Formats: sequence, C-alpha cells, structure tokens
Amino acid sequence: MSARREAVWHLLAGITVGLGAYYLWWRWTQSLNPDALLFSTAVALAETAAYLGSLLFFYDIWREDDTPWQSPPTTRREACLEGDGSITVDLFITTYDEEVDVVEPSVLDALKLVVPKQTRLTIHVLDDGDRPIIAQMAKRHGVNYISRQENTGFKAGNLRNALFRTSGDFLVICDADTRVLPGMLMNTLGYFRAPDVAWVQTPHWFYDIPEGQDWARWLAARKIPFPNVLASLFRFASGKARVGADPYLSNSGLFFDVIQRRRNRHGASFCCGAGSIHRREAIFENALQQKSNAVRRLSQKTGAEPRSVAGTQSLQPYRFHVSEDIYTSILLHSDSTRHWRSVYHPGPQARMLSPWSIDAWTTQKLKYAGGTFDIMLRANPLFRRGMKWQTKLHYLATFWSYLGVLWMPVLLLAPVVAMFTGIAPVEAYSLAFFLHLVPLLVANELAVSVGCKQHDPGPGRLLAIATLPIQLRAFVMVLRGKRPRFPPTPKTPGSRAEYRRVYPNIAVLALFIAAAIVGVLNYLRGAEGFTEPVLIVNLFWLGWNALAMVRAILAAGWTDPEPQSQSHAGVEADAVVHA
Repeated sequence: MSARREAVWHLLAGITVGLGAYYLWWRWTQSLNPDALLFSTAVALAETAAYLGSLLFFYDIWREDDTPWQSPPTTRREACLEGDGSITVDLFITTYDEEVDVVEPSVLDALKLVVPKQTRLTIHVLDDGDRPIIAQMAKRHGVNYISRQENTGFKAGNLRNALFRTSGDFLVICDADTRVLPGMLMNTLGYFRAPDVAWVQTPHWFYDIPEGQDWARWLAARKIPFPNVLASLFRFASGKARVGADPYLSNSGLFFDVIQRRRNRHGASFCCGAGSIHRREAIFENALQQKSNAVRRLSQKTGAEPRSVAGTQSLQPYRFHVSEDIYTSILLHSDSTRHWRSVYHPGPQARMLSPWSIDAWTTQKLKYAGGTFDIMLRANPLFRRGMKWQTKLHYLATFWSYLGVLWMPVLLLAPVVAMFTGIAPVEAYSLAFFLHLVPLLVANELAVSVGCKQHDPGPGRLLAIATLPIQLRAFVMVLRGKRPRFPPTPKTPGSRAEYRRVYPNIAVLALFIAAAIVGVLNYLRGAEGFTEPVLIVNLFWLGWNALAMVRAILAAGWTDPEPQSQSHAGVEADAVVHA
C-alpha cells in the first residue's frame, strides 16, 4: 500500500468513525420509537455492537508493515540455535483418512523444495489412520512414515507424536493437501535470524477454486431465449461475472493479504496451521511452561505434592483442541518470559484444496466457529497477563466477529418485524434518518474499499450472514459444555446436491419472502404504518439478507459442471517461487 493510498484510507476511516459515533448518538437520543421501545432499543444495541466491530476491524487493518525479508541463515548461530553442524528442518504432512490421490501430490511437491545451504530437510508423513497404503506410498518416495495406534488429541496429538520422534530445529506444518512451492524454505527461514520469532505464517492459497461459466454460455446451454440480454441482467443482480464461480466463497485473499498481513505490525498474526514454520525450541519451551503451570494449579487445589501429580498432566506442544493452531498462538503470544512473536510472510508458499462440497464447507465452518467460541469462553487471551494489549485487540477483533451471533439475528429480523407489523425500529423513516445513515454507509464503503485494496469485502459480508445458522449451532453447543469435534474437512468433490445442510437457511429465506409479500400487501391496502419509506428501506435490507441465504442454498446445490478426468487433488497450477 502506497503512502498516498494509506493516507486516503486513514482519512476515510476517521470520517467513518466520526459519522458512526454521530449516528449512534442520534439513534439513542432522538430516534428511538416510543411506541415499540423494546424493539427499537434492541436494534439500537445491535447497531452499536456492529459499530464496535467496525472500530476493531479498522484497528486490525490500520497499517501495513511487512517484516523485511532476509536470506536463509547458513549457520546455527545465525538461526539463533545452539551447537554446531547443520540447521535441521522437519516437514510434517498430517493425514487421517484422505485418499492417496490427495496425500501423494503433497509428498511429491515437498521433495521439490529448494533447501538452503547448510540446512538438512527431512520429510515425514504423519498418518493418524495407520494405513498400509499410505505407508507404502511414503516408502516408495523415500520419505519417513510415522503412525500411532490411538488418536488422542487428533491433529495436535498427531503432531506431538511426531515431535517426540524427530529432532528438527524447525518444523513445517502441512495438511494432507498442502502442496508447498519450491522456494518455501528459501523465503521463510531468514525470519528466524531474530531470536524472538516463534513461527512464520504464510497465506493459504486455494488454487482449485471453480472459475465458473460465462452467464451467456450457461443460459444458451439450457436453451433459454435471449441469453446475451439475460446474462447482463444476471451479472448485475448477482454481482458475479460468471455462474458457479467460487460457490463456497473460499477466496481468502481479504483475510490473508489484508487482516493477517497487517497484524504483522505488532507481531500478532496468528497461526493458521498449514503453511506455517515453527521454531521447535519455542513450541517445547512453552509446552513445558504450560505443564508446569497446570501441575502447580492442581497441586494447590488438591494439596498434593507437585511431583505426585506431574504424571497426570500431559505435555502438549500443540494444544489438544479443534483449533490447536490459534490456541497455541495465544499461549506463545502471552509468554511473558520470552515474548515470542510471529512473522507473516505475504507471498503464498503453498497451494491447497478448497471445499468442493457442502459437507466440506459446513464441517470447516463449524470447526472454526466451535473452536473460536470454546477458546473465547475457556482460554480467553484478553485475560492473560503476558500478552501485549495491541495483540489482545487483534484477538478481540476475531472474537467480536464471531460474537455477531448475538446481535446479527436482531438486525436480520428487524425488517421482518417491520414488514409483518408496520412497527419501525426508529421513530420515523424521516429525512433526518436518511441524512444520518446514508453518509455513514457511503463513507464506510469508501473506507473499506480503499483500505482493503482490490479485495472485495462483499463476499465476506454475505458469508457472515450465510453461515449464521452454523455459528449459532456452534455457540449453543459450546455454551452447553460440549467440546467441539475434530472431524477432518472432506477433500473429495460433492457428486450431487445436498440441501439438508442448509435447511435453516431455506427456512430463513422463506421467512424473508413471506415478510416482503405481507409488507407489500399491507402497503397496497393502505394499512397503518406501511408508508413508502418503511416499504423501501425494509425491502432493501430483506433483499440483501436474502441474497446471503440464497448463496448458501446455491452452494448446497452446486456440483462440478465439467467433471475432470483427473482427481480434485491433481489440478495443476504454476509453482511460482515468491521472494
């Protein structure tokens, strides 16, 4: 981001913050509907919470400050390691039930890594499924195979098992479908010249996101008349140039190139698992400290000698948790003794598979939400003394976005209530209302557009609404004391439409449609409260919210229109080396 663009972004962000504060002041002091005070107050509270979320988002992405790239260390001293000899790196490819067609390309690409001078690389396949076919594949390619009989701790336990059986100074974490690019080690090991760097995270690049089909061609194939004319209409209405493009909204450029990248200014980019490189010393030192703390607490609680209860607490280099990556990040970022930090390398160093079925999509989103809520309630970093306040705010921004399950339903249902009853959440949709709201919306759109560079925030907003039923399910599950499950995200394409996963979305969409119909009919018959402003404002928000629900429903019905002869994992992409 250039200095000029950053200055414009900061100016627009400041204007948005000011207009937002002014709007909320007006909402609370002059616009509450006295005839429906409870309803009006609930909506105002939801708007206030959304505004606080915007403040945290602006803080999150305020400034871009990449860590200067350095060449890989050539001695152990340059890598801040003790002893003599080579620098050693272990590359872990974790798998549980993925097919050989998914795992083998990851092994083959790992073998193509360019290894820096005075560095020794060992590749390990960590098979939690203990499958002979994976063992044979590993042997065929000359890489180490590690398995275990039980699945304690799932992926985190799989990593721990491998850590106890290896000795590399640095660890590269890969999922079964993580295909590293040749320059990964050359581009990332140099950051470890700083002794306080615990891990380096790289972006997730989903190289197989469906590109979709041209609207005109798609319409013509279905013998629909006037395909070119209708194609222009559909492009405008959907906001998408091609039908079926990125059906699961998997493009994560906004998160990785904007949010994660700008958290780097405080050394606070959290670990996202695959595509990360870790210093073994940091992982084990923190694990020992966590075990010591757990033993001390248990000893104080039971009155037993610390030595007698030490055996009841396991050593967990990566926490046994569905979100072991962010959990471990929190523990390292809050280490008050060593003050470990992370580095974010902005160039993709690996390519991965995106969800190609509604089962994969919902499984992934449920894990993310459940893991985040569980950490929020049981290991919240905001209450950890060793973490810097700047880093805490970055984690708070993540948590706040998930806490939208508390106020987003209010905003979604507000137009529904208005269209069924004629009761508005404001005293009146007057000129004053539009003069306070419209400038805020325009300023916010301009600020986000400039601040996020060329990344479109629209899909992220739609995704937040579309996944609301999943997040609510995860939130209730955690509140009831159920620990989130660890199922791996399926790596196989969906072969048929599967709508059962989106029944809640279908029900909500039906409610939106019913509200719109009732509102229009009440307006046409001149019912009390159903004025033109009420109709226009609420139809607009119902349409926007319905679009998000439609996206989830369309995703459930999506299948590959042109099945490839090769496997989902075999899609090729240019292996560019990024420096």
